[in-house]
Amino acid sequence: MYYPEELVEEIRVKNDIVDVISGYLTLQKKGGNHWACCPFHNEKTPSFSVSGNKQMFHCFGCGVSGNVYTFIMKYENYSFQEAAKMLADRAGVQLPEMEYNEEMRRRENKRARLLEVSKEAAKFFYYQLRSPRGKIGYDYLNQRGLSDETKHKFGLGYAGKSGAELVQYLRSKGFEDEVIKEAGLANYSEKRGLLSQFWNRVMYPIQDINHRVIGFGGRVMGEGEPKYLNSPETPIFDKRRNLYGLNFARTARSGNIILCEGYMDVIAMHQAGFTQAAASLGTAFTQEQAVLLRRYTDSVLLAYDSDGAGVKAALRGIGILREAGLSAKVINMRPYKDPDEFMKALGKEAFEERIAQAENSFFFEIRILESRFDMNDPESKTKFHREIAKKLCEFTEDVERENYIQAVADKYFIGAENLRKLVTSYAAQTGLAKPVERPRTGVQQRNTPEEKARKSQRLLITWVTDEPSLYGKIKKYITAEDFTEEIYRKVAERLFQELEQGSYNPAGIISMFEDEEEQREAAALFHTNLPELHTSQEREKAFHDIVLTVKKNSYEYYTAKLGADVNALNQVIEGKKALEELARTHISLN
Repeated sequence: MYYPEELVEEIRVKNDIVDVISGYLTLQKKGGNHWACCPFHNEKTPSFSVSGNKQMFHCFGCGVSGNVYTFIMKYENYSFQEAAKMLADRAGVQLPEMEYNEEMRRRENKRARLLEVSKEAAKFFYYQLRSPRGKIGYDYLNQRGLSDETKHKFGLGYAGKSGAELVQYLRSKGFEDEVIKEAGLANYSEKRGLLSQFWNRVMYPIQDINHRVIGFGGRVMGEGEPKYLNSPETPIFDKRRNLYGLNFARTARSGNIILCEGYMDVIAMHQAGFTQAAASLGTAFTQEQAVLLRRYTDSVLLAYDSDGAGVKAALRGIGILREAGLSAKVINMRPYKDPDEFMKALGKEAFEERIAQAENSFFFEIRILESRFDMNDPESKTKFHREIAKKLCEFTEDVERENYIQAVADKYFIGAENLRKLVTSYAAQTGLAKPVERPRTGVQQRNTPEEKARKSQRLLITWVTDEPSLYGKIKKYITAEDFTEEIYRKVAERLFQELEQGSYNPAGIISMFEDEEEQREAAALFHTNLPELHTSQEREKAFHDIVLTVKKNSYEYYTAKLGADVNALNQVIEGKKALEELARTHISLN
């Protein structure tokens, strides 16, 4: 839901960033700021700074920065709307209710009712497990090594041998048969009427990221089939768009998420302290689940079963994760089948070692590919090298592809140049990738003209916000249109407007952006490291050079657009005049 800018700002102002963050971290006052160890990366010396004056935070270690919205979004892994609601509730600000038409209201009421009945069913199963009739399930979970604390954390329960008890209980709570059925909790029997979908099973409540019960998984006690039974798809439960345990994993602060195959794997991992574990729900890993994971991490560790099916699932998952823009590594479970068995046999420290040794997903793919060829046979070995070259073509970025060419060549004792030629040949044949162009120096050039332009723009915004009086000295030459990145331009436009009025509010400017990544990028504009300069002459020259560079980049940017954008002509003409004048002008910093 869209919230008006005035409301967003009201919520921010009523949530002092120092007060909010002190609820999560132990802050120590030093000078004008508060300090703590950064919650977003591992460090021993505090480099996480919170400014009450600016209402912003910044980590000098990992570079993350923003306002109170950014912090809540990143720490709680919330969307902007979720963060706004949380902060509004905290400050006692009433958010506007969404206007529903009749159909939307009916649909939302149904969802709410299904969530209510699912929650009540979870309570029923929970207490059944702890009753005498649930002893078989309780003993099973004890045999699996689960503590009472873990059972409680995951809300584990038991469905008794009578299919009627759950239905009777839910009816007593006022739920209609149709609601019970639509929630996937029961089915009609011609002989006995409405009966529970689950019976004689240990129950695993499935929760969404907001800890709401949306479905169940049940493990049969004894020899019944199927061994695991999951809730059917319902208006509140979509297997493709949810992950078991993600409601806990999303706040684990581990820097990654471990993806497992089953409920018990996730639970065993959490009990051992690996609270970043999650699992797909009775289905193969999906693109929708990868997109969901991307919201909370950029690094996924695959802890799938070590058997053939697990390897096949890992290979499929790697492709999906890569397509979603996520980095993937594979944890070696051997000689054990899965994380649950591994943890029971070797424990936490051994698993931590396996995490540290997790295999790069591309090399995992290549290793599995190698097993299909006879490396003692030159012909078969050549075919293997050709397959490697084809896979290398999947990297669309030149730098990344070149790095992997070098690494693969070293690992498999292939001449790097020969492999590069083979990759280039396949790329040209298939159009999968552009031929790799090696820098003449042998070193990849990272400091491109575009990055230099962005850096000068970042430096200028930081310098002007640190010394607002400088704006009056450059506004004749520099406008928001001189910032060629869209986010930079929006920030500069608002900043210059506020400076014209005599005050500015960096934290409020960041709130213009709802996307977490955009907030992070906007916040970074106020925290760029300025050059260390000791004399006034050095400072004036550096500042003049930055301003001149911004103007020069702007002129070149709009000149390049002339062929496609006639409206850029005026910008170029004006820019050229201002550029020439600026080059001759002395800007005093006093």
